[in-house]
Amino acid sequence: MKLLMVFWIAILINLSGYAQAKFPAGTESDYAIKNFKFETGDVLPQLTIHYTTLGQPVKDATGTVTNALLIMHGTTGNGRGFLNGLFAGNLFGPGQLLDATKYYIILPDAVGHGKSSKPSNGLHMKFPQYTYDDMVAANYQLLTEHLGVNHLRLILGTSMGAMQAWVWGYTYPDFMDALMPLASLPVEIAGRNRMIRKMAIDLIKLDPDWKQGEYMAQPKVGLTGAISSLIVMTSSPLQMQKGSPTKSKADSSLAVLEQRYFTTLDANDFIYQFDASRDYNPAPYLSKIKAPVFAINSADDQVNPPELQLMEKHIGSVKRGRYILLPISDKTTGHGTHSNPTIWGGYLQELLALTANE
Repeated sequence: MKLLMVFWIAILINLSGYAQAKFPAGTESDYAIKNFKFETGDVLPQLTIHYTTLGQPVKDATGTVTNALLIMHGTTGNGRGFLNGLFAGNLFGPGQLLDATKYYIILPDAVGHGKSSKPSNGLHMKFPQYTYDDMVAANYQLLTEHLGVNHLRLILGTSMGAMQAWVWGYTYPDFMDALMPLASLPVEIAGRNRMIRKMAIDLIKLDPDWKQGEYMAQPKVGLTGAISSLIVMTSSPLQMQKGSPTKSKADSSLAVLEQRYFTTLDANDFIYQFDASRDYNPAPYLSKIKAPVFAINSADDQVNPPELQLMEKHIGSVKRGRYILLPISDKTTGHGTHSNPTIWGGYLQELLALTANE
């Protein structure tokens, strides 16, 4: 309930001595939900949710799953994006906090992302205009109808996934033991955040090569503009200055960044992904959340800047909520700090201990 300003990274878990470990590759699969109804009222005859799992579920004597973890990715990402040395290598290995031999880890691709159903599969701009609520509803069906998971030990989300964690908390308040949203705010997307998102969408739509979504090749001018918005939102001024201290280095780094995004983004998918936040607003429902919440942000996050004081205003509405603001350091990387457990791992350890008997 109380704002915690952290100026002593030393108390966080020392993962430098907690070396990166090998982790399972995970098993990929799909679940086809028949006649999925979106918030708009639109119905898709088949909504495919792609997902990756690590480990196996464990049930207690009552048949309740006791070891399932749901980990949700950010905008434009996918579930397998967590399977890297920095994230999984510091969490999923033997003896680590989320040891995949002890936990059943579920990494879904959100609606409109990764290998789940999305506009670029063929419907283009005729694809239903999904929201974060739709993403949560689809994942709930994946867990309960397909994977047989009737309870979650932990929900952890980064960025868009963090915003979904808030939605999970008040939509299914008895379904989880703990919530850890990383890099988010439990309020309506407004102000600079909404403006940047809308500018990115408008830049794509203003490109004549977009052709109302029926392009044969990516509308490069519009997509370049949208990518620039994404870079501004997710970057760290300190780290970018350190990494590109000269004009030539900055230009070359930008070229690499843009090319990386060009190879992974689709213009229509991007429009939907950015616009999915349009109706997000947990603020009126925060009192419905029962599980303990550790909401973690970084002071150099350009998407959720601490000077807005929005988390302080609303975290008190969460019965068992705690706000943790990580100070800017040589380790933080702006919005992307959400994917670095060597910084916030100590708080995850504390949350797991706090909720061990939930």
